[in-house]
Amino acid sequence: MPKLSKASAVEMPGAGASGVAKARILAADDQPHILQALELLLRSNGYEIEAVKSPALAREAIFSGSYDVLLIDLNYTRDTTSGQEGLALLSDIMAFDSTLPVIVMTAWGNVALAVEAMRRGARDFIQKPWENDRLLAILRTQIELRRVQQQAERLAAENELLRSAGRPEFIATAPAMQHVLEIIRRIGPSDANVLITGEHGTGKEVVAKTLHALSGRASLPLIAVNTGAVPEGIFESEMFGHIKGAFTDARSDRIGRFELADKGTIFLDEIGNLLSRQQAKLLRVLETGEIERVGSSRSRRVDIRIISATNADLGLACSAGEFREDLLFRLNTIEIHLPPLRERQEDIPALALHFLSRFTAQYRRNIEGFHPAALQLLRQYAWPGNVRELEHTLERAVLMCRSGEIQSGDLGLNLQKPAGQNLDELSLEQVESILVRKALQRFQGNVSQAAEALGLSRGALYRRMEKYGL
Repeated sequence: MPKLSKASAVEMPGAGASGVAKARILAADDQPHILQALELLLRSNGYEIEAVKSPALAREAIFSGSYDVLLIDLNYTRDTTSGQEGLALLSDIMAFDSTLPVIVMTAWGNVALAVEAMRRGARDFIQKPWENDRLLAILRTQIELRRVQQQAERLAAENELLRSAGRPEFIATAPAMQHVLEIIRRIGPSDANVLITGEHGTGKEVVAKTLHALSGRASLPLIAVNTGAVPEGIFESEMFGHIKGAFTDARSDRIGRFELADKGTIFLDEIGNLLSRQQAKLLRVLETGEIERVGSSRSRRVDIRIISATNADLGLACSAGEFREDLLFRLNTIEIHLPPLRERQEDIPALALHFLSRFTAQYRRNIEGFHPAALQLLRQYAWPGNVRELEHTLERAVLMCRSGEIQSGDLGLNLQKPAGQNLDELSLEQVESILVRKALQRFQGNVSQAAEALGLSRGALYRRMEKYGL
């Protein structure tokens, strides 16, 4: 038996008072006195330990829990020294998650067995009776390596999502936007949950990014999720993550969007499209501040500011039983309503120049400005697709322009006013474009109502809006 002395104990970095989560260790051995000795040693050094007495119980614990290091014996049947039970368990662990650090234990000085265990994926081995200092040093090293690896995986996932992220230029000088700006200035630095409402394309994501940039979380991630585009079957995996083996295609652990946003902000766009079951899952996270990866029974605490957005009337949706009222209360501590572009026409010239500057640089075009007639047309147009439609219109104009300034014909807005045009002269796509735009104008950008009037699903209308630059 190892000697349990305080002098030999090594304090784990980050444990206890430092505030860093304690490392969790799973120990598997068939001898109760071995497990007892490990528990005394490791708990006195700031670790959490779970002890099991058989390979079957070890498999069950690994598949359902989360551990930083595994300590497994190689022999479980009395009078057996072959190590086959432990090697089989090791192989199963590596098949489940090859990144898990495993340290094997054996009471026999069998070098060949230890070499075979290392060949199958073990990180190190100890011989019983062990030396406390050596065991603690091995554990410390493997935990540090594990956490560095997890941090690298997290950073890689964040970089993939945030590659194009950055603080936006928020252009808003019109009188209709002054109330919006005042709310943003007042609540930006806070951690209050915010619900941003407004028609499709009014700039809700820009407002979300601005709120995050003004907050104390600005140096941390802003994770944006189009909840309306997440299929129901993978919603929990996408939002909360999963562990390897949770379902058929779960070949490795995955970090969910909420975990990526920990200490930062998550932006839930199209929140009004959430199905009832998804709403319940989201509400639980907002109430408890905890998430569970799919396939795991372990809860993880997250500290997140929630910013959500919708173009739907959630009050009406609650009255119709389509949206949970308790969820709405959690989301809209503060509500910001963005007016449509037609109600803030004073901003059109500045927005147009902003997009012109961006796209002339992107496409390397030498275009200096707008012909007065083109600028007048921009002001007069109703913009059912709001700022997003203006952006797509300017991108097209930059590509089509044949002179040093944007002409009226470059804007492609003549289809918005088909009076006097013969439908026989238009293509099917042009007619469809006109119908879609007119439906959006009729219902003031409300996608659900426009889709119903056109006999389309919301998804089908969204695809057409994307096709026609709306």
